[in-house]
Amino acid sequence: MTTAPLASTTRRLHRPLLATTAGMTVLAVVSLCAMAFDDRMLLNESVWLKSLKFAFAFALYTGTLAWLLSFPHRGQRLTWWMGTAFAVTATADVGFIAVQAARGTFSHFNNYDTDTVNVIGQHVFQYGVPGLFLANLVIALMLSWQKITDLPTTRAIHYGLGIAVVGMALAYFMGYGGKQEVTDAYGKPVTLISGHTIINGQPVVRDGLGEMPVSHWSTVGGDMRIPHFVGLHGIQILILAALVLARLAPQVPWLRSERARADLIRVLAVGYAGLLGTLLWQALRGQPVTHPDGKTLAALGAVVAVTAAGLGLVYAVRGRTADTSPTVLEAPASMFDVTEPLPALSAGAQRPVSAPPARR
Repeated sequence: MTTAPLASTTRRLHRPLLATTAGMTVLAVVSLCAMAFDDRMLLNESVWLKSLKFAFAFALYTGTLAWLLSFPHRGQRLTWWMGTAFAVTATADVGFIAVQAARGTFSHFNNYDTDTVNVIGQHVFQYGVPGLFLANLVIALMLSWQKITDLPTTRAIHYGLGIAVVGMALAYFMGYGGKQEVTDAYGKPVTLISGHTIINGQPVVRDGLGEMPVSHWSTVGGDMRIPHFVGLHGIQILILAALVLARLAPQVPWLRSERARADLIRVLAVGYAGLLGTLLWQALRGQPVTHPDGKTLAALGAVVAVTAAGLGLVYAVRGRTADTSPTVLEAPASMFDVTEPLPALSAGAQRPVSAPPARR
């Protein structure tokens, strides 16, 4: 694994992504407030629920990317521009979702070709969604071979980005579900070219039937939004796991080893990927997440067993060489302090590369 060179004297959060995070947070609050006063409905849910969910999800993801790209790494110019492309396309895509919510109609899969705003918005989706995916993919590929920070967090970032790329790609599965004939918030007929729910027989209306509280995921069919959501947010789960392990290390001697914690992150990533695969398989079979059959339960049991065995193996191997000294381990300050000066280079070390002009 390559250790990245120092790129500047301080770490700074990626400003376009940070601005997008702030904008998404504002939109989430506005959408939540609008739900309390606007009683218009689309497929048995508030017209503002989709903009709320997308704003919340993108606030988490762009905030994570803004923090991640602040670490010195090779190819920093390219990842800066990819982060900027992600911020711009995310703003355009979620912005259109909010516009359609205000108009009381559908954003995704809307085939209403006499509505100029909708036609323009569908073109935004057509080019924006691939842009999001490709920008995220380039960032993942650029960072996948570099040691960005301490080893456990680096592995969490590597595996998390890979799982996020898969989760984002799963959105394309929703484009092949077949047409639905529905109505907008004002009772006007709308044809949706696809949907996110798979039900045996694929009835004319599949979305909006038997929904779970809050998330409104389907309870009568396989909902592709579930593996999509789980995949996208795997990176936050794994980074959180790395932070928790670092906090536990002072009390658990064998966790003081970075190697031990990194191995645990690897096992957790495999288990998380197994969970994602199981949820995808369940959704593709048209099975609601609330009613798993024997095959699904067996698959989940296998994921749990493999994960538990992996955790036990790490303990068996790393626990033997545990550091029993009373040294207190702190989580690396550079993980949190984005203005911390970087250490001076030794005489034989590589000279710092200049920061991208856009970040000066």
